[in-house]
Amino acid sequence: MLRRSSVAMSNIKLYYSPGACSLAPHILLREADAKAEIIKLSVKKGFPEDHRDLNPKLRVPILVLNGDTITENPAIMTAIAQLAPGKHLMGETDLEKVRVYEYMNYLSSSVHTQAWGQILRPHRYSDDEAAYAGIKAKGFKNLIQSLDYVESTLKGVHAVGAKFTAVDAYLYVFYRWASSAGIDMAAKYPKYSSLVVELLSRKSVQEALKAEEVPSFAPNL
Repeated sequence: MLRRSSVAMSNIKLYYSPGACSLAPHILLREADAKAEIIKLSVKKGFPEDHRDLNPKLRVPILVLNGDTITENPAIMTAIAQLAPGKHLMGETDLEKVRVYEYMNYLSSSVHTQAWGQILRPHRYSDDEAAYAGIKAKGFKNLIQSLDYVESTLKGVHAVGAKFTAVDAYLYVFYRWASSAGIDMAAKYPKYSSLVVELLSRKSVQEALKAEEVPSFAPNL
């Protein structure tokens, strides 16, 4: 069981790679006003040998909270939200909490693992290099379907309810990635872009981007 404590009493470390999906919990830590050690891992050329004992899955993000190691974004962001329960980072009502998990699981599986996995890491889907182009093309189609779905669900500048939740931070990760892939997000996804505009006004997002030294990909609306 996760050892619970207040933000002030917690020993927190977040291992991240700049601009990776670890940006979402990085933002959430700052929303929680948590004093954490933010540790950069360069994983572009493979997971660092001297940190492989931290996560046998060889992925970031990794959260170490009072000696407990936690992996996978939905779990990590849940742990961070528990540090600041009054901020309702996982939603305020019971239904909002359910919707937050529904959305985060979709982003973690269908968007990140499936679509972006096919685009960026086709070798995970086939040992035949001749198949990579087709896998990437299918991944891009899956990505567009996912972006269309996100746009269709948004009713305001927050994904769940009327306030910021972990889903907003997670959505920002994939907005940045899609923008970097050349998709005109502002033109094709105006509601998604409005959510990002609101996010970029938040101190937590500005500080996380500055710390990671990555561009915002701010939409031009």
